[in-house]
Amino acid sequence: MNTSHMPTLEIESLEQWDIHVSGVGAITGWVVQSVDLTERSADLTRLDPHAAIFLGCRFADGVIEDLQERGALIFPTLPDLPFDPYRARLWSATGLYGELSTGAVYANTTDAQIYAWYTSRPKPTPLEDTLAMSLHDHAITDALLEYLADIAPGDTVGIMGGHALQRDSDGYLGAARLASRLSRAGCTILTGGGPGAMEAANLGAHLAGQPAVLRQAINHLMTFPDFIADPTMWVASALEVLASTHPTGRSVGIPTWFYGHEPTNVFASVIAKYFSNALREDILLAQCRGGIVYLPGAAGTVQEVFQAATANYYAADPSGVVPMVFVGVEYWTETLPVWPLISLLGRERTLGERIKLVGEVDEAADHLLELRTDRGIDVTRSS
Repeated sequence: MNTSHMPTLEIESLEQWDIHVSGVGAITGWVVQSVDLTERSADLTRLDPHAAIFLGCRFADGVIEDLQERGALIFPTLPDLPFDPYRARLWSATGLYGELSTGAVYANTTDAQIYAWYTSRPKPTPLEDTLAMSLHDHAITDALLEYLADIAPGDTVGIMGGHALQRDSDGYLGAARLASRLSRAGCTILTGGGPGAMEAANLGAHLAGQPAVLRQAINHLMTFPDFIADPTMWVASALEVLASTHPTGRSVGIPTWFYGHEPTNVFASVIAKYFSNALREDILLAQCRGGIVYLPGAAGTVQEVFQAATANYYAADPSGVVPMVFVGVEYWTETLPVWPLISLLGRERTLGERIKLVGEVDEAADHLLELRTDRGIDVTRSS
């Protein structure tokens, strides 16, 4: 049988399996990802599994050998890992930090345990470990792109900024207000998923259009202004806010265990956490098609500036240039003088209003919303 053009059907839960398996005789072209099929041996015996792919699934005794003999491709589970390399869904706050609800400390959470495993790998990293991490990151990318598939590219806006921004600072409130306003206008906010400005932006999107609730939330959070002194309470206080509020906006956090000493914030609608920072940065910036706002930050933020600037500079089609807005005139011209170089590159490529330096977050929002209006997008919800 020629299977080169068979359509792929991804099965990521037992519920999906039961729905799609009814009435079919073959599962050629199916990719079944991290599903427990130990109670579905009768289905598996009945079906023709030729060219089906099973990634990290569980089976009753003897089923794997039968499937392989009949042409299925089985990717086995990998032992002794604190994570599922074939996971079918993005991470959530509960998935990373659920242990805190039972009185555990941060070091005993899933997030911290995965980071401990990651940092304990010998150098050079053994092949089985790099394979496990690569499989995980591939699964995360697949799940992220599925999540974003129903969002218009121009509706995804990135907010980048420093991890050290404290919850009790004016900058934290400003980042939250910025995200809230953009989210109210129909944007999905993307961040690096960490603390500081990233947490503020995810929080602002979570409470879009709820200024009083946002202020109350920040008042609660600022009791533990940063994660350094007490990471357990830094996360726990955020989980308390998450449990007591109702989301009115959508955002994505895209953090990495490469910076795993910085806890992932809990306020993103979904969390796409990676092992590879290089892959994470590429995915994050590539999805911010509606624009990127750069709040003050350090090396990581600067890296994101020039990675996006490079993509803009060499864009084959001017319509593919992503707007870049820098907030903080003194910061980006004197403290970290990125703007003179970026503006020079912009003049060389005639990027015009696609790159802009502003003094306040409201100006950044105004500019991006004006660009959205120019594209015929209704932004009246932002008022």
